Amino acid sequence: MKNFTINTLRENRAAAWEKAKTFLDTHRTENGTLSAEDAAQYDQMEAEIVALGKEIERMERGAAFDAELSRPVASPLTNKPGSGPAAKTGRASNEYKNAMLAALRTNFRNVSNVLQEGVDASGGYLVPVEYDTRLIDKLTDENIMRALGTVITTSGEHKINIAGNKPAAAWIEEGGALTFGDATFAQIILDAHKLHVAIKVTEELLYDNAFNLENYIIDQFSKALANAEEDGMLNGTGVGQPLGIFAATGGGTVADTVTELTADSLIDLVYALKRPYRKNAAFIINDKNLAVLRKLKDGIGNYILQPSFQAGEPDHLLGYKVYTSAYAPLDAIAFGDFSYYNIGDRGTRSFQELKELFAGNGMVGFVAKERVDGKLVLPEAVQILKISAANG
Repeated sequence: MKNFTINTLRENRAAAWEKAKTFLDTHRTENGTLSAEDAAQYDQMEAEIVALGKEIERMERGAAFDAELSRPVASPLTNKPGSGPAAKTGRASNEYKNAMLAALRTNFRNVSNVLQEGVDASGGYLVPVEYDTRLIDKLTDENIMRALGTVITTSGEHKINIAGNKPAAAWIEEGGALTFGDATFAQIILDAHKLHVAIKVTEELLYDNAFNLENYIIDQFSKALANAEEDGMLNGTGVGQPLGIFAATGGGTVADTVTELTADSLIDLVYALKRPYRKNAAFIINDKNLAVLRKLKDGIGNYILQPSFQAGEPDHLLGYKVYTSAYAPLDAIAFGDFSYYNIGDRGTRSFQELKELFAGNGMVGFVAKERVDGKLVLPEAVQILKISAANG
């Protein structure tokens, strides 16, 4: 009996497949089909290819079993004892994190050479990687726009190309002339606006090792930055700050203006948004207007706002999620796909000590800085309902 190797079977399968393809190409009728006799012959060729494949898999499993069973019971050590994954370096290393904490606790009088890796142009120290990730998480939790928008990390001025129009199909007669439309494009530029937050900490807290300084600074800085970001991304003018969703120019599209909130006006707002955007759409509304929405009913007496029964889940209005913000204006409601709001994070965040500023009061000041921008790249993706007589 002839012995076949795996490679031999693979070569036979490849040759059989080429033969089958050639047979198909040369035996199709004018209609592109095979005759009954040719179809039976092709099925036999295909069955042979499948059988070869199964035999190859069977031999591969056998080879794997042989390799497993031929291994020695006790393999010699080839690595150094205690060796594990590669050590983290740079701002991701534990040394950098510990050096940052030590510097904070000693009013930056004890600065390790490890922090030399994080020195920035303004004399501060870049946030350790672990801190920065957790700070981003905090900002996402606090700032609804970071959860709804699209966040981009940029290293310089970031240009986003926008198609101004789309090609349209047109019917033409046989032999008729083609019609061409002009493609137009626009650009949205994400820049970098500086945002900072400063806090004062007593020297006693810095020296108290039992005090969780790390979490305190992250919580205080992240809440302040998130509040400022959310305000700017909703109401910003674009001058020295992001361009907000509710901005008169560059924000969402005003769908209608009403004197008071009604169920009908909200239904009109939903359908003012084009169908493709409605798949991922949500509402953004001021907290005070939520009480008005809770009282609205549809034509058969059902409340149109469905409160969430699960912690952390937003309420639903007309089947869409509702996000509230203290910074959303009282005289407007936004409805749309907020993923078209692009947020550009320039670089990473940094800490800086305010030297001598509060020394006489026994306090130490710290500053966290970030550079960020935000713009709505497609105004039609967000529709705005204006309320001429603001509620509340």
